[in-house]
Amino acid sequence: MKHFVYLLITHHKKKLITYVGYTTNTKKRLKLHNSSKGAKFTKGKFWKIIYKKKYNTKKEAMINEYKLKKDRTRRNILKKIYKIKNKIKL
Repeated sequence: MKHFVYLLITHHKKKLITYVGYTTNTKKRLKLHNSSKGAKFTKGKFWKIIYKKKYNTKKEAMINEYKLKKDRTRRNILKKIYKIKNKIKL
């Protein structure tokens, strides 16, 4: 079964906020986050997936989810790319 690590982004109080998670179905998971039935941190906000990567095992996905959560530099680079592509000025 395939597993995905994903990065969500939202605008909140003039800031871009990110959230990292893993799942087997990114569309369903995004729908849960946006309907306030996902993680507690994501409730009440509208999220977009800006990054996802596929892994063959749950273990690989969980390891890489943890790495991305801890890697602020990589998350900030992905945020900057998003800001440039969407012409966002904060």
